[in-house]
Amino acid sequence: MELCAEALLDRLAVEHRMVMVDRVRPPMRRRATRITPKGFNVDRFLNRFFDYPRVVRRLGGRYDAFHVVDHSYAHLVHELPRERTGVFCHDLDTFRCLLGEEQRPRWFRAMTRRILSGMQEAAVVFCSTGPVRERLIQLIDPGRIVQVPYGTAPEFTPADGTPGGPPFLLHVGSCIERKRIDVLFETFAALRRERPDLGLTQVGGTFTKDQEEHARRLGIADAVTQTRGLDRARLAALYRSAALVLQPSEREGFGLPVIEALACGAVVLASDIPVLREVGGDAVVFAPVGDIASWSSAARRLTLDREAAPSRETRLARARLYSWSAHARSIVEAYEKLSR
Repeated sequence: MELCAEALLDRLAVEHRMVMVDRVRPPMRRRATRITPKGFNVDRFLNRFFDYPRVVRRLGGRYDAFHVVDHSYAHLVHELPRERTGVFCHDLDTFRCLLGEEQRPRWFRAMTRRILSGMQEAAVVFCSTGPVRERLIQLIDPGRIVQVPYGTAPEFTPADGTPGGPPFLLHVGSCIERKRIDVLFETFAALRRERPDLGLTQVGGTFTKDQEEHARRLGIADAVTQTRGLDRARLAALYRSAALVLQPSEREGFGLPVIEALACGAVVLASDIPVLREVGGDAVVFAPVGDIASWSSAARRLTLDREAAPSRETRLARARLYSWSAHARSIVEAYEKLSR
């Protein structure tokens, strides 16, 4: 996750100046995409499994420790000094085919086993929540797992006064299947039948053709705005202005938009799953995964009556539990232990 890498580098530069850090991010070499735009996945595979390993292989003797910021690149551990290398595992989605939770082709399972074997050989494996840690124990020696929650950037602060403008619901994240955009649309459609002035803003994703068709069938397509590439200041402004932030995912590794929204003072309605329960605690309202009636009822209540939500102070206090400073400090301490 690039955001975690950026936040870690920023905090190390400011708060851990004795730690000298280089960011290694080779440019993507484009081969197949020169022939066809559909060749992106081919290029991504060749870069990850052929080009990047050659780059990191030359780094082994130059650094005291190596930090792989995304578990999707854990196969790189095979090319590094394993006793000095750590991996951050953000979620277990990559490994679901090896856990018997989904069917994948043989080539995909072989690729995933290569990634997993790298993570299993790392000296330390980081994760952000207890539920992810509990699942990781099925794959990794628990003595090598370190739980390190994410934080919020300084742009995510509460607004003074009541936001103006037309009311809207907000969803932040991708539009992959586990994000349950169907629940988002159905909930919005139910509210809009009573509040035709209500809008829906989706940030960060790209709707699939099926999702676009779903919105048209519900008659909400003209009330949905989708945007990408926002900087943190503009995203924070949306959190502050939203009537309600929704997180209807059926699976998450952490659910960063939950604490970003809380840090901005927003009211959050989220899926009742262990990860989001741990992160949001008593500052978030929860609804059962995929239960449209419950989601619609809770969203209606929260948009009509602000007193139905946890207090603003409760929301802000919850967000203050998470910081990128603590995140960086925990990672530095873990590597210091490896060097003793």
